[in-house]
Amino acid sequence: MSKNKLSKFAEMANYPHVIEAPYQTPSSPPHPLRGKWHEVFFKNSNPIVLELGCGRGEYCVGLGRLFPEKNFIGVDIKGARMWSGATEVQQENLTNVGFLRTHIEFIDKFFAEGEVSEIWLTFSDPQMKKATKRLSSTFFLERYRRFLSDNGLIHLKTDSNFLFTYTDHVVSANSLPIEFRTTDLYHTLEAEKDSEVHRILGIRTYYEQQWLDRGLSIKYLKFRLPQTPPLIEPEVEIELDAYRSYNRSKRSGSETGK
Repeated sequence: MSKNKLSKFAEMANYPHVIEAPYQTPSSPPHPLRGKWHEVFFKNSNPIVLELGCGRGEYCVGLGRLFPEKNFIGVDIKGARMWSGATEVQQENLTNVGFLRTHIEFIDKFFAEGEVSEIWLTFSDPQMKKATKRLSSTFFLERYRRFLSDNGLIHLKTDSNFLFTYTDHVVSANSLPIEFRTTDLYHTLEAEKDSEVHRILGIRTYYEQQWLDRGLSIKYLKFRLPQTPPLIEPEVEIELDAYRSYNRSKRSGSETGK
């Protein structure tokens, strides 16, 4: 580990808005904050929104600035990247933004039933080889049901045609209510320049700008997740992304270490 990373981890360890629990296992007990984020961490009753695979935290920080009446938590396992957003929060004294460093596979150990109102999946690794690793798979959606309010919102923003198409099939197979859908976000936003939608979706992450610079269109899907019935995993063949040789960070939580 470089000295730069060490200094970032040391600095972040003193941030009161960062919770670090990177060594969870299936047998780990629920985290002490589970069911107590409103009371203990944010000290208010405002809705909680998660960004899963937050990377540098650009989205949850940007959303926190736009919506002071909501609480935002960026979740990722890569602490060195998370430091960027966590430091912005510290410098700006944003009291409605926090970070959780852990593996997303164990996210239900941190939040209780109905504790979260929305989930953002921003540029998640499409995990083309294994459906259960995709953050929009029924495997993960069933897990989100354990803490997401009934009919809570899921936002998927991605450069990956594979992941977008796959999620489309999941939503269709389970008749999940769609609120917004586009395969070319920034072209769609040209007609919405003064709207709240434009302000929200116009937040650009570091990785997103890379894909835009390469001429890739950004896809966005917003849908609701009811608590019932049981979800059906679609059996479909989807064309693989053709640009997988590009360097992409794995931020789904499937990596170990820092």
